[in-house]
Amino acid sequence: MKVIILAAGQSKRIKPVEDKNFLKFLGKTLIEHQIDNVRKAGFDQITVVGGAHNLEKLRKLDIETVEQENLEEGMAGAMKSLEPHLKDDEPILLLSANDYLEEKAFQIMKEAADKSQADSLMLAKKVNSYFPGGYIAVKGDRITEIVEKPGEGNEPSDMINIVLHVHRKPLDFIKTIHETQTDHDDWYEVAIDKMIKDGKHVQAVPYNGYWQALKYPWHVLELQKHLLSQIQEPKTANSAEIAESAVIKGPVIIEEGVKIFDHATVIGPTYIGKNTVVATGALVRESSVGADSVIGFNSEVARSYLDDNVWLHMNYIGDSVLCENVSMGGGAVTGNLRLDEQHVKVTIKGDKLSSETNKFGTIIGPGSRIGINVSIMPGMKIGKNTFIAGGLTIGEDIPDNSFVKGKTELEIRKNNRAAGGQLQI
Repeated sequence: MKVIILAAGQSKRIKPVEDKNFLKFLGKTLIEHQIDNVRKAGFDQITVVGGAHNLEKLRKLDIETVEQENLEEGMAGAMKSLEPHLKDDEPILLLSANDYLEEKAFQIMKEAADKSQADSLMLAKKVNSYFPGGYIAVKGDRITEIVEKPGEGNEPSDMINIVLHVHRKPLDFIKTIHETQTDHDDWYEVAIDKMIKDGKHVQAVPYNGYWQALKYPWHVLELQKHLLSQIQEPKTANSAEIAESAVIKGPVIIEEGVKIFDHATVIGPTYIGKNTVVATGALVRESSVGADSVIGFNSEVARSYLDDNVWLHMNYIGDSVLCENVSMGGGAVTGNLRLDEQHVKVTIKGDKLSSETNKFGTIIGPGSRIGINVSIMPGMKIGKNTFIAGGLTIGEDIPDNSFVKGKTELEIRKNNRAAGGQLQI
């Protein structure tokens, strides 16, 4: 069975992260983790579908790639672009690169497909709260209805559709796609619904293992938490240099060339990438720090994701996502808790959405520079290639390629008092 990994999404909801396929966890990109899990489950024929924006980087994975021509057509567009590369008597296993699943999910689907004669199979998972994705109604093992983003309170069941699908005859399914049309981004799901209405057997395959969609910025931290929890034991590379007074606690991976200076503390589960410096007095806990970064003097990084080439100096970074090549001036901090301690909200495509947590900081896009003593309020997004001048409080999202400055008015008058409060004559 050929595995198709759909990786052509434009990551619009997770901006200013440029492409979630290339977010790095434990030293590997997300797409590499996905390919590894597929191979561990026993699949060796893998094709990745990308777009013009990321195809060159995907080709560096040394794996078969197909370019999706029309990205606005979503998964249906990916299937149409795959049409010349598929055979109707060769089943495919379809995976969204942005739905992270345990290895056993692929094994469960493979076993179900081997036993079933269904035209298509879809991985199904029960959820306890509303998820803005596809829901299914099931009778026995047959899916009777699929509804994309029904809205909270309108769900046909408590089971969602996870994009791990088997299509027994993929060219037949693509023909159904050509026969349907929609003005929304659910063309693929509309085609499956047509299959169901035409009497085709679409089977639900129950799954109760780990799953994390990377749809919104806070999901980066959710997936990171899971992957860090998989660190079984501490590991320190031979070339790492760790001062005698430094403290390393719990499951921590320290890569080649890392330097950890005097009185620095690293608390696991944590990952420190190659050639990174953790300076004197710094504290890193439950976080991932990429390669070639500097966690400068007296900085604290808590439950955060830092990509490669991030530079800190006397900063607090809490529950935040800092993309590649970000620098924070001395004293700059990220707020991660509202005064009322309610769930932090983030603006996504014009709508204020709850992060479902009361601890969430900021997302800073690649290439950005934050000046000294800048305070960033919870849930703010700083666009890529943006410079923010010192001393400001940032309480709104900042677009890409911005230069942000503000005015501080000083009042200067004669001083008639000496230290200690005595009046000067």
